[in-house]
Amino acid sequence: MQKPEVHKSQHVGWLRAAVLGANDGIVSTASLVVGVAAAHAGRNDILIAGIAGLVAGALSMAAGEYVSVSSQADTERADLERERMELATQPEAEEAELAAIYVERGLEPALARTVAQQLTAHDALGAHLRDELGLLDKFAARPLQAALVSALTFAVGAALPILAVVLAPPAGLIMLVSGTSLVCLVTLGALAARAGGASPWIGALRVAFWGILAMAVTAAVGALFGAKLA
Repeated sequence: MQKPEVHKSQHVGWLRAAVLGANDGIVSTASLVVGVAAAHAGRNDILIAGIAGLVAGALSMAAGEYVSVSSQADTERADLERERMELATQPEAEEAELAAIYVERGLEPALARTVAQQLTAHDALGAHLRDELGLLDKFAARPLQAALVSALTFAVGAALPILAVVLAPPAGLIMLVSGTSLVCLVTLGALAARAGGASPWIGALRVAFWGILAMAVTAAVGALFGAKLA
């Protein structure tokens, strides 16, 4: 018996939320602590800023993901109800619509009608959701899952630069936090790209570029304000 194929796109829901959360956690928290450190703040102040950024960021990620994915879920439910109503009130037109879709995909009209009839008899709503609207259950919006994954991965990502602050000597704090965060970002980008079936090098370079840019800009801002307040 042939084993069913497992495609990378089946992971897209949780993978997107996890990568976004962890990447944002590392970049935003590392940039925050680097910016505060560049303003000549003490270690305790830097840690407070980092922990506050972790808590606020995790809650913000959870809320943002929940609201945005809930909007997607609302749209999917509305489409489902509309399709259910149309199947109940005009089944012949819906069957013809399904046959037309298969004709556009390359089937001959007679075969398309036969396929539409058989799929309608088996699961009319499922056929229309899949072939007319492109909605699949395994790709359906899951707001709570997205919110929890984003918050958790953000917190894990944010904890890495905070740990670097705790362990770094005062003189090398900025360099150690920046370097550690960059290594984590490159690793995350490579692993996420590999899990998605893409080139690890492309994924690593992509997140490294934006991470370096974010930390450099916030360090410059911190140094500028630190110099003015000194």
